[in-house]
Amino acid sequence: MLYDIQVTTPSSRAPILLVHGGAWAIPASASAAHLTGVHNALEAGYRVLSPGGSALDAVEAAVTVLEDDPTFDAGRGSFLTSNGRVQLDALLMDGGRMKAGGVACVEHLRNPIQAARLVLEKSQHVYFVGAGAEQFAHSHGMPLIDNAELVLDRERERLAQAQAREAAGLSDDTFSGPASPLHPILHDDKSPETAVGPGSQTPGAPALALDTWETTNPVSSSRQDSHDTVGAVALDSHGNLAAATSTGGTLNKTPGRVGDSSLIGCGCYADNLAAAVSLTGWGEPIMKLVLGKWATDRVASGAAPELVASDAIAYLYNRLGGHGGIILLGPDGRFGLAHNTPAMAWGLATPNGLQTGLTV
Repeated sequence: MLYDIQVTTPSSRAPILLVHGGAWAIPASASAAHLTGVHNALEAGYRVLSPGGSALDAVEAAVTVLEDDPTFDAGRGSFLTSNGRVQLDALLMDGGRMKAGGVACVEHLRNPIQAARLVLEKSQHVYFVGAGAEQFAHSHGMPLIDNAELVLDRERERLAQAQAREAAGLSDDTFSGPASPLHPILHDDKSPETAVGPGSQTPGAPALALDTWETTNPVSSSRQDSHDTVGAVALDSHGNLAAATSTGGTLNKTPGRVGDSSLIGCGCYADNLAAAVSLTGWGEPIMKLVLGKWATDRVASGAAPELVASDAIAYLYNRLGGHGGIILLGPDGRFGLAHNTPAMAWGLATPNGLQTGLTV
């Protein structure tokens, strides 16, 4: 079948790995943990790439490290659903064979990106959800764990605060800002942890009127520490691209909700004839725009990844008022990073060394 025919670039390439640890208003108190986390992921992934390993193995290794780090909204320590459980989504895509594997709403797997790899390699299908995904992974050697092993007390506190805000009548549309003639309806269900509200003096903090419930209950404010989706894209020395994205979803989400991260062409995509991409941020607008595929198609048409990355985030905001970040890597080794949130944890590994940052 055509998707099993490997498509590679005609010459060898210097291996490149890009990772992200989410785009949101990362506070100073969390900066070091985010930089350390993406650095550790770079080391794990580039340890695979540098001696000639595959891009697919590299992004899986990098994202596994991020899933195991409770700093991020992936794997252990992820946001909780409204009923207090962790539900995880992940996607892995091989740009040479055009094969993909995804899982969603899994509750008993420590590393959903590894389950996604099993789907990619071991199944004629592309996507499994819930109990079916867990059973498939378990049948191929992955242990099932109690969901409690993924839940942290920190997240129970965050959930209680989010539900208190909800009970007080404070919706999550502060993330998108108020209605305007340009954006009359922006009411998607992403929590406002990354919001920059109109008139806000603090990056990442919604603009609040004096004496609102949140100003008089600061411990319950949406400005409290948060975290976000993780992802990686890689180009190996054989000219193959791969992408991976993993998430615990949004805080206080309805059980069964699936965001952009594990959907092909939305939060993750790879094609050796175009580019590899991973996105993070407000999932519902990203899904509606199929933003990952939008970006890779433009690279395929000849646009520079560094320009496309910025254009993609501008399109996300201008069309739907969305907020997020992107890492984008072309088959020639050119890459782009962009975000319209106050920060995005990112890392880059090349033969020249490793770099990390919180803004672009």
